[in-house]
Amino acid sequence: MCGIAGFTRFSEPFGDKALLTAMGDSILHRGPDAHGEYLDADVGLCHRRLSIIDLSSSGNQPMLSADGNLVLVFNGEIYNFQTLRKTAEQQGYRFRTKTDTEVILAMYQLYGPSMVEQLNGMFAIALWDKKQKKLFLARDRLGKKPLYYYQRNGHFVFASEIKAILTIPFIPRSVCHEAVYDFFTYQYIPDPKTIFNNVFKLPPGHWMQVSPEGIESGQYWDVSFAEPAQQSEAELTEELHSLLETCTRDRMISDVPLGAFLSGGVDSSGIVALMALNQDKPVTTCSIGFDSKKYDEVQFAKQVATQYNTDHHEFTVRSTVQERLKEIARYFDEPFADPSLVPTFFVSELAKQKVTVALAGDGGDENFAGYSKYTIDDIENRMRRYFPPFLRQGLFPGLARALSMGPGTLCRKGATLLNTLSHAPDFGFYLTNTFCSQALWDRVVSETFSSALQGYHPSTVTTEKYQQADGPDHLSKILYTDIKTYLTGDILVKVDRMSMANSLEVRAPILDYRVVEFAAKLPAQMKYRQGEKKYLLKQAFAKMLPDDILYRKKMGFSVPLASWLRNEIKPLVEETLWHRHAGLAHFFDMNALKKVWQQHQVGRADHSSFLWSALMFELWWQEYMR
Repeated sequence: MCGIAGFTRFSEPFGDKALLTAMGDSILHRGPDAHGEYLDADVGLCHRRLSIIDLSSSGNQPMLSADGNLVLVFNGEIYNFQTLRKTAEQQGYRFRTKTDTEVILAMYQLYGPSMVEQLNGMFAIALWDKKQKKLFLARDRLGKKPLYYYQRNGHFVFASEIKAILTIPFIPRSVCHEAVYDFFTYQYIPDPKTIFNNVFKLPPGHWMQVSPEGIESGQYWDVSFAEPAQQSEAELTEELHSLLETCTRDRMISDVPLGAFLSGGVDSSGIVALMALNQDKPVTTCSIGFDSKKYDEVQFAKQVATQYNTDHHEFTVRSTVQERLKEIARYFDEPFADPSLVPTFFVSELAKQKVTVALAGDGGDENFAGYSKYTIDDIENRMRRYFPPFLRQGLFPGLARALSMGPGTLCRKGATLLNTLSHAPDFGFYLTNTFCSQALWDRVVSETFSSALQGYHPSTVTTEKYQQADGPDHLSKILYTDIKTYLTGDILVKVDRMSMANSLEVRAPILDYRVVEFAAKLPAQMKYRQGEKKYLLKQAFAKMLPDDILYRKKMGFSVPLASWLRNEIKPLVEETLWHRHAGLAHFFDMNALKKVWQQHQVGRADHSSFLWSALMFELWWQEYMR
C-alpha cells in the first residue's frame, strides 16, 4: 500500500526532483517506509512505500524493468501475483525480486496494456514506456485505490490524493459548481468529478494512456446482471462459501502483522470466522463503540471474538470527536461527509497499534442487498404497480406538499413516500439516496449560486447509472447503481483515506471481483427474500455464525449525529459555520442556514445530515481555499 504521483513534460520541461519529492512528502502517510523519484525529459514519477510484501529495499519504487525501458509506480496489492509470476517465468521472464510490483512489469512486457485484465487486486498503476513514449495508468475494477489527475493546457499531473497535485503552483483551485451540489446531495462527489475544475478521478475499471499525441482512455471491466445463475440454492450457497474462503485466504498473504476490523455485523463477523479457520494463531480484531447503546455494536463484536478466541481490542468514541475532527477531515482533500468516517478513522488508528494490514467486511451490503433502503425501495416500487401513472404524477405531488406542511414525523414520512411514488423508479431511487431534500436545498441555496448551476441536477448521477444497468429486475438495477456510485464514491474513499491516514492497509475479500460477478448473477430472491436482506450470504456464513449475529437488526457503522450536533460538536459547528470568512457564504443564504441550525437545536426538525455536510464542507474550505 503506497502513494504515487507524477507528471508529463511533453509540452514543456517543468518540474524537477525537488517537486517530485514535495509531491511525495504531501502523501507521506500513505507510505512512510521508503521513497523514490524518477525524472527524464518526458515524465516525472514519485512513490511513497508502505512495505507489505518483500520488506527489503529491492521492493522500492519507482521500479525499472531489467532492460530499463519500463518505469513503474504502483499503489495497492495484487492477490494473484504468485500465479502470474509462474506464468511469466514459464515464458522466460527472470525475476529479480519477490514483489507483486515486478510481476506487473513482467505482465506488461508480455501482454502490454491488456495485462490489467489479468490482475486481481486493488491497485492504481502508472507505467512509463520510454520507447513508446506512453504513460499508462489504470485503476482496479471496483475503485478500492484512488487515482486523480489534472489535465489542462497540455499539462498532465496524477496522484493518489489531490493534495499532491496541488503542490504544483500553477494548478488553480477553482471550485466546480456541479460538484458542490453533488456533495450536499450525496455527501460525496461522484466520479469523474472532483471539487476542483480540471481535476478528475479516473473511474474504477478504467485505463488511460498519455502520450505527446494526446490522451486515450477506456473501460476494461464492468459487472453484468444479465444472466441469472441456474444452480440450486444449496449449490450456490456452497459455491459462495468456497469463493469467500478463497478470497479471504488470498488476502492473508503478508510479510507484516495482519488482523481484522470486527463490527459484530454479518460481513465482518463472517470474514473473521474465515480467517480464524485458516490460520493457527488467534486473529487480531479491532472494534469501535459509542456511549449511545443505539449505535454501539461492541457487545456483538465481543460475542464473535469470544467464539473464535481472537486477540480482541476496543475503543469507545467519546469527547475525542471534536478534538480530532479537523485533523480527520484534512485527509480527504475535497468535501466528504459520510459520518462513519469518524469510527473508521478510530478503528484504523486502533488497528495500526497492533497490525499493518487489516481485513474488512466491506461489499456485503452492495452486492447482496443489505441496506435498509433496499427494503424501503422495494415496498415503494411494489406500490407503484397499484397506482396508474396519471394518478401518481397528477395527484401525489400536491398531496405530498400538503402533508409536508403538517405537524409531526408521520406527516413528513407520508409526504416523502408520496413524493417518491410520484416519480419513475430511477428517480425514486435517487430520492432514496439523497441526503438533502429539494425543499431544503431551495430554502438555503443563494440565488446567485442557483443561477450559476445552469439547471444542473445531481439526480442524473443516479438515473444514468440505473439506466445503464443490464439487470432483468429493479433490485439488480439499484444494486448496479450503488456499486457504481455509492460504493466507489463513498465507502471505498472513506476506508482508503481513513486507513491510509494511519498508514494501515485494508483488504476486503467480499469485494474481490469474482465475488461481485457471482453476486450479480444471483436471482434477486437469493439476495432479498420476503424482507430478508443478504439471504444467500447469510446462508454461506450459517455454519460459522450464530443466528443472533446473522439475523439481528442491522445497525451499520452509524454515529449519533443528531445528538453530536446538539452537544459534543456544537461549539465546533458554531465556531466554523458562522466564521466571517465562511466559504459557505459563496453558495448559501447564511440567514436561511442559521434558521435551519436553530430548528435542529430546539428539536423542531432533524437536519443533522445537511448540517454535518455543511460543517465538513467548511472544514475543507478552511484547509484548502481560505
